[in-house]
Amino acid sequence: MESLEEISVNCPYCGEAITVLVDSEEAGQQYVEDCQVCCRPITFSVSTGFDGQLLVAAYDENEAF
Repeated sequence: MESLEEISVNCPYCGEAITVLVDSEEAGQQYVEDCQVCCRPITFSVSTGFDGQLLVAAYDENEAF
């Protein structure tokens, strides 16, 4: 059974708050999705915090991480 969680992040381009659906099994992975507002590609990095909560960081396509 998939466990999808809604997480709110700010777009690194336009600054708008957007909501993304993240699968808990994606922890430790990265993926690209277009911003729902400005349509620019955002790289999302998914990880798990110490308390087991999903953490999502959003980067523009030129940021190194």
